[in-house]
Amino acid sequence: MKNIVAGRIAASTTEFIELALGTPLDLWLGVEGESETERAAREDAARDILADNPDFPDRVSHAAAQAIEAHAPELFNVTLLPACRPAGRRQYRGGVAA
Repeated sequence: MKNIVAGRIAASTTEFIELALGTPLDLWLGVEGESETERAAREDAARDILADNPDFPDRVSHAAAQAIEAHAPELFNVTLLPACRPAGRRQYRGGVAA
């Protein structure tokens, strides 16, 4: 099966993600051993992309949810846990009091 994104064939999982995002993963994740200057430049570029594309985080979240639903739907099986409080603490508005 071929992985095609935006009319291009992705050769690897990383390339598939990069084509789907439209940016290299290293921009968001960083590179091991990068200098402070390189890190600052990378973060500036990422901020510029986010400023120009305010819906980018929503698009990424949507794409991730679709991938999970397609390949690991059991991750969306959520079980509510019973509410419990640590012994000796009482709950009050806005948090927990000791």
